[in-house]
Amino acid sequence: MPPQPLSELVVALQCGGSDGWSGITANPLIGRVVDALVLEGSTAALAETPEVFGAEHLLTRRVTSPEVAARLISRFKWWSEEARQRGFSLDNNPTPGNKKGGLTTIYEKSLGAVAKAGSTPLNGVYEYGEAIDRRGLVFMDTPGNDPISITGLLAGGCSLILFSTGLGSVFGSAITPCIKIASHSDLYGRMPDDMDFNAGQILEGASWEDASQKLIELVVSVASGQRTKSETHGLSEHEFVPWQPDAFL
Repeated sequence: MPPQPLSELVVALQCGGSDGWSGITANPLIGRVVDALVLEGSTAALAETPEVFGAEHLLTRRVTSPEVAARLISRFKWWSEEARQRGFSLDNNPTPGNKKGGLTTIYEKSLGAVAKAGSTPLNGVYEYGEAIDRRGLVFMDTPGNDPISITGLLAGGCSLILFSTGLGSVFGSAITPCIKIASHSDLYGRMPDDMDFNAGQILEGASWEDASQKLIELVVSVASGQRTKSETHGLSEHEFVPWQPDAFL
């Protein structure tokens, strides 16, 4: 295959096993990379609707048309109605692991999750697995479960995954390269065989500009064929899990 421009890259944005540092280092760093890639014509897809609950206003104010706003709002209304009918609350979303890692409320978690989207306008909203046909930043309605969310993003056309973690999620896609980004240096040091990038360097004096440039360079290298840590160690096909709304919420 001949060389491809960055404008052909479609990046899935995911966070799993978030901690108190995720919204301070890894997710904002991904946001900076997203802004840079979008300037080159690339596409980046934010997802995990329940993980954004409480911070959706940060996305609605960035939509490029009333149609995009209506589609986004309709997805949050759907989740709210599902929660009401099934007797659970979307404002109690952080897992025990999230709380142990320093997150306190869904709003704190959601603010960090939205940080992955950078500051670029929101150009489109897609249902689960729907083909992504617009460039720039888009949103796909998926559950928060990592394998299920990423499966939908890949079905929509994503060709690379930026995955932030603070607790050490070991997810690795069997279909598309998954760049794992540690939110702090302790995690990066404990899991050298799984983490591809250390966002914790920002806490130790590295500038946002330098860290962003290094991550962009890694994205380009992986998109060009460099293997991620997950690919190096082999992957399980069981990490491809389509969403069945009646079974997984």
